This record gives sequence, structure tokens and C-alpha cells, in this order.
Amino acid sequence: MKVAELNHFIAPVSNRLNNESGVTLVLVLVMMAILGLSAGIAGSTWRSLTQRAREADLLWKGGQIRKAIGSYYQTSHGEAAAKIYPSKFEYLLKDPRFLQTKRHLRRPYLDPMTGSDWVLIKDPGGRIKGVRSSFEKEPFKQGNFSVENEAFEGRGLYTEWEFIFLPKKSNTVTQKTPVTDKSTPPEVEK
Repeated sequence: MKVAELNHFIAPVSNRLNNESGVTLVLVLVMMAILGLSAGIAGSTWRSLTQRAREADLLWKGGQIRKAIGSYYQTSHGEAAAKIYPSKFEYLLKDPRFLQTKRHLRRPYLDPMTGSDWVLIKDPGGRIKGVRSSFEKEPFKQGNFSVENEAFEGRGLYTEWEFIFLPKKSNTVTQKTPVTDKSTPPEVEK
């Protein structure tokens, strides 16, 4: 067999391969696009799942801090001592009003949404009455909150979820007796 005859057989095979390489390239590009889209969907789903988990953690940790502030407020040193909020977050971990160790919070929880410290909510006297997150995104949960968190219903941002301890107002009703002026006699109807 001569070289010219070999070229006659090789040329059609080589032309077919050149034409098919374009189709292969298009198939590879389509597969890469599909893979990219599915990775993007999986990534956004993963981000949603982690945000929901951090949101649940935010509700729990914020609730624990609210309870600790309430415990600090309700626990007074002596019967005549005024009920006050803590002036420092550390006082929830070790109450300085007592000689023995008194803990209202077991450990200093960080804001689960940001991983940093909470934003402290203070009363007019500068004492801590609550905390909130500094994470400015829309929460997934918009309803079905527990009783202590029912104020979060329909709130648009996590920064609006404020874990504040508000002392219950006493329901004691004092009955007032009318004071009569004894210097003037009551009028008698005629």
C-alpha cells in the first residue's frame, strides 16, 4: 500500500474528528453550566439551612440572657434593697452583690448571627435591660413565636428582635378609704 492510498483513508476520519470536536465542546459547556447551576442551588439551600439554625440559636441564647437579666433583677441583696438591672454584662456571670459566687448566666453567649458581642439595650439609667443582634437581614421566622417572643411577629430584621426583661407590674389594688373632714358636720337634708 502506498502513502497516497493511506492518506485517502486517513483524511475522512480526521475531518470527522474535527467536526465532532465542536459538538463535544458544546456538550462539555452545557454540562458545566448545569453543574454550576446545581452547585449554586445547593449553596443557597445550605446558606438557608445554616441561617435557620443560627436563627433558632439566636432565639434560645437571647432567651437565656433575658432570663439571666430577670434573675439578676429579681435577686436582691437584702429585703430593703432596690431591684435593679445589671450595669455590666459580666455581672450576669458573677454577681458582685454577693460574697459567694452567684451566677445568673453560666457562660457568655455570643450573638449567633454575627459571632460577636450582642448589642446591649440599656434603660435610662445606663443599666442593661436586654440584648439584640446586630445582624441586619430579614429573618425566616415571621410568626408562631413563644409567648415571651410574641413581639417579634412580623419584624423585618433581626436587629428588631430585642430580648428585653420587663418586670411584671404588681397587681395589688389598694382600696382607698374616703377621708372626711371632721371639722364640719355633714349636711342634713331637709
